[in-house]
Amino acid sequence: MTADGHPDVEHTSVGNLIGGVTQDFSELMRLELALAKAELRAEANKATAEVKAQTGKAGKGVGMLVGAAVAGLMVLVFLSCAIWWALENVMDAGLAALIVTVLWVVIAAVLASMGRKALKTIDFSGLKHLNPKPEQTVETLQQVPGALKPN
Repeated sequence: MTADGHPDVEHTSVGNLIGGVTQDFSELMRLELALAKAELRAEANKATAEVKAQTGKAGKGVGMLVGAAVAGLMVLVFLSCAIWWALENVMDAGLAALIVTVLWVVIAAVLASMGRKALKTIDFSGLKHLNPKPEQTVETLQQVPGALKPN
């Protein structure tokens, strides 16, 4: 090293200097690649966490919609049985059938509305802030040409 902090290259061959530059450049590229991988991995982890958070909401909404489907099936079952057994003696069989049908339609509509409302709360807008571009790597690579220029 010289007194001003620069390497002493006066007695070093051109081949050794080129070899040193090549080795340093290779090390720089290896480190930049490792940095890019780390940045991309961090962004992927953020995206995974956001998707997991929203998946729970989707499951709840789907569960309520399945409940609405089961209630719809129950409409058919109870429509055919309960009308005749419970209300046929009290009123006209047609009116009794209509009353039971309306009851199950209301139940199915409430469950479907709740399920739809739960699904509307799913928000993937948190994924918009994720940046797939390794900013730090790009920034340091932009500095490489300036570092290669002689002072």
